[in-house]
Amino acid sequence: MWGLVPLFWPLLKPAGAVEILAHRMAWSLVFVAVALAFVRRWAWAGELLRQPRRLGLIAVAAGVITVNWGVYIWAVNAGHVVEASLGYFINPLVTIAMGVLILKERLRPVQWAAVGVGFAAVLVLTIGYGQPPWISLTLAFSFATYGLVKKTVNLGGIESLAAETAIQFLPALSYLLWLTAQGRSSFTGEGPGHAALLAATGIVTALPLVCFGAAAIRVPLSTLGLLQYLAPVFQFLLGVLYFHEAMPAERWAGFGLVWLALTLLTADAWRAARRLRTVEPARTGKPSPAPVDA
Repeated sequence: MWGLVPLFWPLLKPAGAVEILAHRMAWSLVFVAVALAFVRRWAWAGELLRQPRRLGLIAVAAGVITVNWGVYIWAVNAGHVVEASLGYFINPLVTIAMGVLILKERLRPVQWAAVGVGFAAVLVLTIGYGQPPWISLTLAFSFATYGLVKKTVNLGGIESLAAETAIQFLPALSYLLWLTAQGRSSFTGEGPGHAALLAATGIVTALPLVCFGAAAIRVPLSTLGLLQYLAPVFQFLLGVLYFHEAMPAERWAGFGLVWLALTLLTADAWRAARRLRTVEPARTGKPSPAPVDA
């Protein structure tokens, strides 16, 4: 679903990126609230309100993901699907760099090599584009920052989205009411079909996250990590094959370096996971579990 979402945003024209973003923020809260009411999971909200520091971090997460959503919607509808997909290819490298710089994590040699190759890829793409790939970098850094904040908050996926969209809701609703008062709202001026599509932004936002949360407790983490590469792969293929965006040689070279860096990261993570599965039974004296088909 995340990989195919570039097909959805163009359906919302003539709504502009900011109006689409506002609807996405408002309707996501509606969808998540219904989901929480269905499962009767509200106790976390009272606990969060009594913790100002965590509430402040949620506000930071809401601000960062607002930037991410807005840039992504604009990029897709402005014909930059390939550059947007690059942002999510780069994201793991940015996350690792933040881990070193902010959390003082130590990297293995292969991880350092991957970060170096990723930096070289950005340089090549900068030369190819004639400027830094700002869309890709904004998406990568905003989403990596979002992940860092969410790691610190330590709140479940649905609950976190509910808290973030609750913070986003009033600014989004105020903007939509202002658009309506100015006679510039496509929600009220383009018919019920268009209004239904704008309301569906809540489902498009929340449903993949709900599925991801359900998968996270059922699928091995290594498998889950590999599956997350599918979204930017699908986005890249849509950009090239469906939207027919240009891919000159220097752009292919830059993407090739990014894919090399991700291959290094994946191989290193796979090797580290296998080593851990071998060492853990020896340390505890318990037999290693039988492999599970993904």
